[in-house]
Amino acid sequence: MSTVISEFQVTRPVRPIRSARRLSSPSSSYLNTKRFLDLVFCSSLLILTSPLLLAVALLVKLQDGGPVFYRAKRVGKKGVPFFCYKFRTMVPNADAMKPDLLRRNIHGKGITFKVVNDPRITRLGRVMRRFSIDELPQLCNVLRGEMTLVGPRPACPQEVARYSSTDRDRLAVTPGLTCLWQVSGRCEIPFERQVELDRQYIQNQSLALDAVLILRTIPAVIFGKGAY
Repeated sequence: MSTVISEFQVTRPVRPIRSARRLSSPSSSYLNTKRFLDLVFCSSLLILTSPLLLAVALLVKLQDGGPVFYRAKRVGKKGVPFFCYKFRTMVPNADAMKPDLLRRNIHGKGITFKVVNDPRITRLGRVMRRFSIDELPQLCNVLRGEMTLVGPRPACPQEVARYSSTDRDRLAVTPGLTCLWQVSGRCEIPFERQVELDRQYIQNQSLALDAVLILRTIPAVIFGKGAY
């Protein structure tokens, strides 16, 4: 049986963007240094966590015999799509169950979808989400250059299709593993505020700010506030 499950079928392509006209552009030295640090940090972390990755993969497979990884199409920098990988935290037929849960969306009829006590999440999945273990495979996305350590979280094509021109500003940079709203409440932050914080990060991005957000991510993961 395949070890990968797709999140959804993309119904239409995402229109690429050229630039975020209202936001300043970072220097090439910053981007080059950031990329170098991404490669060093993620390579080291993958090696150090390899025993954990293998153990989690085995547990996910043993819990119900379903796929180990959850492959989701996401929208990257300038609207370029890519496949983002996570350890599967939901039952194999989770997508088919989503329509019945729309009324429980904590973001109302907003762009993003989050449910408290989502019944689709497995017991093991809740533990992985609590400590963000399910997102460790995204280190491979960082090594491939599709993501970076710090940047706006990657969005679904269906969400991007509903973006306003201001919302699309968050596509001006490479998506990241952690971001400003991830360390400020995670899923509890409404979409409009997420966009504000992402635009704030893009406007002020620097190595110092990246370092602060990485350090703030550690307690955010340990305490799991806003993790569903």
